[in-house]
Amino acid sequence: MGRNTRKRRSPLAVRAVAASAALAIGGGGLIWANFYASAHESNSSPNTTKAAAAQVATISCPDVGQKLTSVPANAKSNVDSELATLDKQITEAYARLASSRQAQANDAGFVQNAILSPLKDKRSAVIGRIKIDFTRVGAAAPTMLDGLAACTGTTANQAQTTAGGQNNGQQNNGGQNNNGQNNGGQNNGQQNGGQQNNGGAAASPAPSASAPANIGGQAGNGPVAADFVDITKVAPNVQGKPQKGANASRGTFTTQCGVNANKNFNTDNVIVAPGVTNGAHHLHDYVGNQKVNAFSSNQTFLQGGTSCQNKSDLSSYYWPVVRIQNGTQDFDQNKDGGGKEGNVGKILTPVSAQIKYVGSPASKVVAMPQFLRIITGDAKTTTNGLANANAHWSCTGFENKVQLTSQYPICPQGSKVVRTFAFQSCWDGQNIDSANHRTHVAFPDPASGVCGNGFKAIPQLTMRLTYNIAPPTIQNGVVKNAYAVDGFPEQLHKAATDHDDFISVTTNNLANKIANCINGGRQCR
Repeated sequence: MGRNTRKRRSPLAVRAVAASAALAIGGGGLIWANFYASAHESNSSPNTTKAAAAQVATISCPDVGQKLTSVPANAKSNVDSELATLDKQITEAYARLASSRQAQANDAGFVQNAILSPLKDKRSAVIGRIKIDFTRVGAAAPTMLDGLAACTGTTANQAQTTAGGQNNGQQNNGGQNNNGQNNGGQNNGQQNGGQQNNGGAAASPAPSASAPANIGGQAGNGPVAADFVDITKVAPNVQGKPQKGANASRGTFTTQCGVNANKNFNTDNVIVAPGVTNGAHHLHDYVGNQKVNAFSSNQTFLQGGTSCQNKSDLSSYYWPVVRIQNGTQDFDQNKDGGGKEGNVGKILTPVSAQIKYVGSPASKVVAMPQFLRIITGDAKTTTNGLANANAHWSCTGFENKVQLTSQYPICPQGSKVVRTFAFQSCWDGQNIDSANHRTHVAFPDPASGVCGNGFKAIPQLTMRLTYNIAPPTIQNGVVKNAYAVDGFPEQLHKAATDHDDFISVTTNNLANKIANCINGGRQCR
């Protein structure tokens, strides 16, 4: 743990730490308790310090959906609904965790007895119903779900180590190194405003007993100091791309779809939770198709219109919004998926949003099938780990040198924050989606760019979003003007939870035109 340079705090503040001055309700919206309060205060007693560091910060539950690699078609609707119920249950349990700090301070068994045990019972019931959904259509009950009901409480230290202090961000399917970006190559030993980013718990001071439990506009469920790093102090970590072979597809196709200036938002996710309002539990920007919500269908997509200049591109491109946590409230402060679930602050519109399809270094590409769904990254890395993380954070002027997965960059004055995504570019040739929304697509081999297991190369969707964000500052362990992506409340707004969603919808033979352009080595729009 880094050296403590902070001033002594008042007895009132110390008492507030011990009591974990919980939660305030402001205008009907939830202001979240700061779980990291005084985890590194040396002026308080050793026991108080240890208790604060050991306090349960979030809830870790096995991701049931990722285990379901195959679901019978006529059971899919019910199973999707049950999976969404599991997310709702975790959110409710997290709200209970945040609102019961005083009870937790008084009873060491409170979290287990009052939150985790009831949650296990509820999850067991849902998993049981999923099994019934299988057997009703003549399929075997999915035994791989056995033992996935129980959840655990994760401390501030554990949460930071899991999602912010790892250096193993290799992707699924053998890892990837797309667009010259090194996934997970963090420099965890960098100093950041006096904070040592080495997996230790980042701390923010506890609120006073009379104040709401957020500081400088920050949500109590993150981000925290160790989630940020001065990019000028990170060693270069970008690796080269695979060498292009003789049969490489060298062209590009760029589609211009805007930056969501018309504020097309919702907290649904039609891919993961179709038919479920607020299935994402966080807000998305939408560009491209303009009629995407939980109840959209393939037919709806064809009638949805588009923000893209090429009106044959009806594809949906959507990603979690970025917010600046400066005390400003946005329109959803008191709504589900917004402030009620810990997603607080002013929503930032990207300065630019580049959407480009690129080729394979090893082969020609086949056209994307109509209605193909792809999710890249993992919104639940705080509980799942970094196996499927695909977040890339950087700053203009540094993109060819440094890419971050587990931390947000603090950019120099005049430099913009950059989020980039490189989607899976190998397709199984048959399915437009899969039960866990992953197994129908894959990344190519990172060294050769070759698709394995009979998969076919498709145009690789890449996205680059830039934002004007004043550099956050860290003073006395508190991040001022923090920024973060929206996320599930228990995911603590970690940088690694960044993700991107895509549904391919084209008309007038555009899918084939994109493939032909890329295979022909042209740069098209």
